[in-house]
Amino acid sequence: MIVGTAGHIDHGKTALVRALTGVDGDRLPEERRRGITIEPGFAFMPQDDGPAIGFVDVPGHEKLVHAMVAGASGIDFALLLVAADDGVMPQTTEHLTILSLLEIPRGAVVLTKADRVDDVMLAQREQQARALLATAGRADWPVLEVSALRGDGIEPLRDLLRREAQSPTVRGDPAAGFRMSLDRVFTVVGIGTVVAGCIASGCVRVGDLLALAHDPARPLRVRSLQSHGAAVEEAGPGQRCAIGLAGLARENVDRGHVLCTPVIAQQSERLDVRLRVAPTAARALRSGTLVHLHLGTQKGMATVAVLGAAAIEPGAEGLAQLVLRTPLHAWQTDRFVLRDAAAARTLGGGTVLAVDAPARYRQTPERLAWLHAQSADSPSERFAATLAHAPFGMHGDAWLHVAGYAAWPFDVEHVPGALAAGGGWFIDAAHLAQAQAEVLQVLHDFHAQSPQEVGLDAKRARRLAAPRMAEPLWDNLVERLRSDDRIGVRNGFLHLPAHGERLRAADRVVAERALPLLLDGGFDPPWVRDLAAAARLPETQVREVLRRLAQTGEVFQVVKDLFYPVPTIHKLATLAREIGERDGAIAAAAFRDATELGRKRAIQILEFFDRVGLLRRVGDEHRLRPDTLLFADVREAS
Repeated sequence: MIVGTAGHIDHGKTALVRALTGVDGDRLPEERRRGITIEPGFAFMPQDDGPAIGFVDVPGHEKLVHAMVAGASGIDFALLLVAADDGVMPQTTEHLTILSLLEIPRGAVVLTKADRVDDVMLAQREQQARALLATAGRADWPVLEVSALRGDGIEPLRDLLRREAQSPTVRGDPAAGFRMSLDRVFTVVGIGTVVAGCIASGCVRVGDLLALAHDPARPLRVRSLQSHGAAVEEAGPGQRCAIGLAGLARENVDRGHVLCTPVIAQQSERLDVRLRVAPTAARALRSGTLVHLHLGTQKGMATVAVLGAAAIEPGAEGLAQLVLRTPLHAWQTDRFVLRDAAAARTLGGGTVLAVDAPARYRQTPERLAWLHAQSADSPSERFAATLAHAPFGMHGDAWLHVAGYAAWPFDVEHVPGALAAGGGWFIDAAHLAQAQAEVLQVLHDFHAQSPQEVGLDAKRARRLAAPRMAEPLWDNLVERLRSDDRIGVRNGFLHLPAHGERLRAADRVVAERALPLLLDGGFDPPWVRDLAAAARLPETQVREVLRRLAQTGEVFQVVKDLFYPVPTIHKLATLAREIGERDGAIAAAAFRDATELGRKRAIQILEFFDRVGLLRRVGDEHRLRPDTLLFADVREAS
């Protein structure tokens, strides 16, 4: 567990941490000379029956609130300090507001310097503190009285912290990718560059490969780990950690960078958020407001765009988009704080709902409904809501990446409505049914307009019915329809079952009479008019049926009205290969002599092979395409 102090300047935060841990959090010479905390300080309190409790001692000065936010962003339990001889002060209120905006649910108020006032004043300060807690929705926090100098109340406070340390942290999801915002960077002789911070999620082990979120292509090997002053092999949420990294130069990393598992690395210039305006804000927050964004140890300027409303009133919540001037690293459910452009007042804070948010159509009812759904606490509910608002499905890795997970935190098979489509793709059952209905309607309309056609080519059907659907999802949709006997698939053409049966019956009559004649014709089969006469069938009927059979690959049309059966084309391809391998190229005369056909017919067949990709024309010759698989089984078939 990581404990963070908060409160007005000179209310005894550093002294209390020193009394609890024996460590002085003020490490900078200027801090010790001036007697104030400038940068967050760090300490730890060992436990006999558990891991050490970490402490973050944050600055209390009004001009150092940015450093306070950076320190408070990684804590699990807050200690809000109020000096008994001073009472609640401006930074006491602002720090509590920040803790509330960061949604730190656990904490306590510590009345420090209790030895300086009498019992009556102490009771008044406690009443004042409880009233302040009630305004922030933290009325359940206990209030303790201590004197860091005399040691009064220190042991009861230690006991409280030990009990709280037994509660699991809300960030301890084993499926989460490792993330740590850096608050310290330094070098150690024999180790190299060392970075430190509070682990936000995931676990890290010696030997792991990590990356800076802005440079995921450069892997960094974990050379050493240290947590709370001791070397460890593994560290996780609720711990401060110093990580020695191999392959990282000191000048390439700085405070405010994010270290993470490479697969979840990302950065964004637009964040969709659920934003709560601080109750202490002077006015409503409107679109166009320039703000300072604090997210972990990161900070930057952003412009607020309120979504779905004209403004968000003080104490109220709403949706907004933060348009950043420089990219920052954020993941779904990350907490943030906004301060005004002058960095003088805390305006609000909230939760990241979406990264890489769109600049256009951000106010549509569908987008706003999806954002509201992303406020759910359960990751499975957020995933289900994402699928429900993705009419053409989505890849699971995309959702895991945005949410900051290295593995699935739940059983996807048990998510209501979620259907796995293979290859990591998912689609909502209702959207799949709608897409299937579109396919059936497209086929129905096509059959009505072109009853003589076999059906729609699968690629064309996809363009007409679901042009934005990913190919793996489309293939899965077609297979589901085929396995349910709702469509037929004939050599890559989709058709309704009834239409396919009707055509097959008509084709069977022609095929039974015409195909034997084509086979008997050898390398010089009869033309359509001759076939029709010999089979005693209408010429137009024979032509349409042979054209359909050519579409489905059951015969090949070399030129208009001249069709070859598959076995004959195989034999011709074998001859072409043999000539090409013997002579290096296939001349029309050589092919004519091998087939005993006329020159015109030989050229027509060679040009057909050019069109289908077996050969390619080079001057007056035809050459075999290298490594072509077309008719690769020719010799075995012959």
